[in-house]
Amino acid sequence: MGSARLTLCTAVLAVAAFAPVAQAADGGSVSVTPSSPAAGADLTLRVTGCAGKTATAASAAFVADARLTGVDGSLTGETRVRSSAEPGPYDVQITCADFQVKGRITVVTAQGVAAHAPAPATPAAPVNAGGGWTATHLSAMEPHPTGPGIGHAVTGLVLAGVAAVAVVLRRSRRSRGTG
Repeated sequence: MGSARLTLCTAVLAVAAFAPVAQAADGGSVSVTPSSPAAGADLTLRVTGCAGKTATAASAAFVADARLTGVDGSLTGETRVRSSAEPGPYDVQITCADFQVKGRITVVTAQGVAAHAPAPATPAAPVNAGGGWTATHLSAMEPHPTGPGIGHAVTGLVLAGVAAVAVVLRRSRRSRGTG
């Protein structure tokens, strides 16, 4: 049973690797790299045949729409496949300045990862980042407010008073002509 399953999986991967991943209508063409992205993978889209300098690629498999840019009718852009995307085919709608191109990508399972295994919500183990006693001690301390307090305010008022007295004395000397 294991040998038959391995043979079937190998055949499916071979077909997926050598088959055109995205095909377009209306004279334009779409290519995707990698050809068979896994859930959570980054991918690069390239479309040819668009007259404009920008286009948008949208798919239910994408985390966000991809903004494609370029010149001479060849536009490229990057996006990411949703980590929760189920394996299978997904349509890609690319909107150019003068027409729309439709393509299709096939999301595959990552090797060695079960198709329906949920990702852990929190790390399985904390990262030993060092820091020793200092990190532990400082993280347990109560936060203290920083910034001007009463002492700073009194000092500022005294300095402002001294400056005002100096200005008044200097003006009075100048007005009497002794300065």
